[in-house]
Amino acid sequence: MALARVVGTDGSGPRDPGAAMAVNEDSEVVGSVSGGCVEGAVLTEGLKVLERGIPKLVTYGIADDDAFAVGLTCGGTIHIFIDEFNDEIDTAIAQALQTGEPAALATVIEGPGTGSKLLVRPNDQPSIGTLGHPDLDRVLTRDALGELEAGRTGTRNYGVHGEARREEGVKVFIESFAFRPRW
Repeated sequence: MALARVVGTDGSGPRDPGAAMAVNEDSEVVGSVSGGCVEGAVLTEGLKVLERGIPKLVTYGIADDDAFAVGLTCGGTIHIFIDEFNDEIDTAIAQALQTGEPAALATVIEGPGTGSKLLVRPNDQPSIGTLGHPDLDRVLTRDALGELEAGRTGTRNYGVHGEARREEGVKVFIESFAFRPRW
């Protein structure tokens, strides 16, 4: 199964970062990344990711020649990252969602290690996965916990060892799975 996630928008976008759509090799789809605007194109890209095993960042926007062809007429641009389902990490996220435990998922969407993932949980729970370098993992763990506490989802840039963005850095999407307290 391939999982497509909105990782950013510029201007008006049909769905916020974190919106997701799953695609299997039989072209079955669950979820939505645009409310219908680009799902057909994302399905095609998802099938390519499954076939090749290589994650991909795709962008659809009004300035693109094929923007109208895929149906994105909202005037903005959406960035969608598509990669294969990761059994260990995606199962841990599903368990966190079922139990109401907060978690943050950091995914390299551009640069060395594209597709690498690190699942971070509060309360000294061990992280799952790696982004490819222990220092990058350490910095991302700190930043992901901050994003989780604030309930934010978004993209950040780093050097390959977690330093401030450099010319040959990595772009990381941090997705918070935070839950409101129940009263």
